[in-house]
Amino acid sequence: MAEIRIRNTEERIQGEEAVRAFLEQQEVLYEHWNPSKLTEELQQKFVLTDEEKQQILATYDEEIKELAERRGYKTWDIIALSDATPNLDELLKKFENVHTHTEDEVRAITAGRGIFIIKGTDDVGYFDVELEAGDVISVPEYKPHFFTLMDNREIVAVRLFIETEGWIAHPFADEKFAAKQD
Repeated sequence: MAEIRIRNTEERIQGEEAVRAFLEQQEVLYEHWNPSKLTEELQQKFVLTDEEKQQILATYDEEIKELAERRGYKTWDIIALSDATPNLDELLKKFENVHTHTEDEVRAITAGRGIFIIKGTDDVGYFDVELEAGDVISVPEYKPHFFTLMDNREIVAVRLFIETEGWIAHPFADEKFAAKQD
């Protein structure tokens, strides 16, 4: 289950209902899909063949199509990142800059863990959403955020898009953002 850390106060929010309620106040969609629908092998695999990516999409076909129909997504794919990913550190640098999009950024985590850092309302400031298999998140268009991996540096996620060109980021400069807060 997702867990939230509010950076200004170090407050942690846990439990599906509490996480969902907090994210709803921040206009972020949170849902949960059953991660055990995937085979045990795919739940632990982070370097995928095209056939395995198609298998993941087929496994979650009903959930993907329902979400796409409800929210207007037109295309989807799989992203798999791990230390085996060529140029992973350079790729992460691209993700790890606060940015916005002209559409929702949607991720349905099917294996591994990742983290979205999102700019909340003025009273909340930036918060982290730590995600694991089964967690589905949609950061709304124009909401400043970025995504990175957790310490294990492994994730597989379904990405859904409205724009058929896929992932397009627009930099968002914010002097209030501190990249590393421990």
